[in-house]
Amino acid sequence: MKLTFDDKYEKIIFYTLIIFGVFVFGVNFIRSFTSHDFNQYMLLTLEMFLGIGTLFVPFLFTMLTQLVFPKTIRLYYWFFILISVFLGIGLRLIVYISFWDKILHLFSPILLVALGYSLTNFFLKDVSLKKINPWLFLFIGFSFAGICGVFWEFWEFIWDGLIDLNLQRYMTESGIPYVGRAALMDTMEDLLTNTAGSLILTTYSFTQRHKPNYFKSYAFYKRK
Repeated sequence: MKLTFDDKYEKIIFYTLIIFGVFVFGVNFIRSFTSHDFNQYMLLTLEMFLGIGTLFVPFLFTMLTQLVFPKTIRLYYWFFILISVFLGIGLRLIVYISFWDKILHLFSPILLVALGYSLTNFFLKDVSLKKINPWLFLFIGFSFAGICGVFWEFWEFIWDGLIDLNLQRYMTESGIPYVGRAALMDTMEDLLTNTAGSLILTTYSFTQRHKPNYFKSYAFYKRK
């Protein structure tokens, strides 16, 4: 697999994340032998190993399709892996900081809106950008992030039903189910936060919509 970067700063960021991922991997591996919860920390160790692997997804995508994600999307993707996998799961900030999950729900749709722009460029690649109404990019980007947020809630709902993971926080830590509106709060807060995150990039893009190459900057391009 060929690792190609746009500049040295992107390369430094990528390898810094690799080093940090290995560090978090090591922390959990050591804790699996020094704590009283071997299984939990071994699972976290495995998740960190897989997390390091996800850093290579943009390069794997390019290897399989010959299409390259724009640098902006690669950097934001790696940033999200940092806060969700290495900090959130590996260092357990999602446990120690009660609103960490909401931080993830705020930042993930920004990446998804950008990916929506990329997909719009890809499917309309034979159409001159000047002929495409900027509102189409805004609508598809915002809608794509919203739909992904809904499907994520479906995912949590399914696993809660199968093995009671309490991903949608419908019961207390001691297993007592919430009643009425309280049982809906976590899911609705997630959807509202997801919508707010989608609006961040959508609003910024609205202010940039008259720049001729703004939406083009999100387009996939062929590997040279």
